[in-house]
Amino acid sequence: VQLQASGGGLVQPGGSLRLSCAASGFTLDRYGIGWFRQAPGKEREWVSFISRSDGRKYYADSVKGRFTISRDNAKNTVYLQMNSPKPEDTAVYYCAADSSYHSYSTWYKDKDEFLYWGQGAQVTVSS
Repeated sequence: VQLQASGGGLVQPGGSLRLSCAASGFTLDRYGIGWFRQAPGKEREWVSFISRSDGRKYYADSVKGRFTISRDNAKNTVYLQMNSPKPEDTAVYYCAADSSYHSYSTWYKDKDEFLYWGQGAQVTVSS
């Protein structure tokens, strides 16, 4: 079971970038998939989530309206489209997957609730 995050790089403020999270060894559509990020000296924070059951999408307030999470089941890949990024979006971005039962509705905001993690992709927003 492996997750591979890719697509990171340098992007100018107001530009766009798409991160990919590809799975091997399991089928992603059977898992809830989250994106998290960690900036230097800060805690890892939740960014976005797509549920396994009905494909509902959730976003942190800081990225709502700018980022879009999506799933391509044929490619076994989840994407994070980053539009109009800001310098404060600079971080290492991680995708994570989990399929177990969770007792509260906002479990996906808690990084400790995810079992599988990708290796991270660096995103730098700078002019």
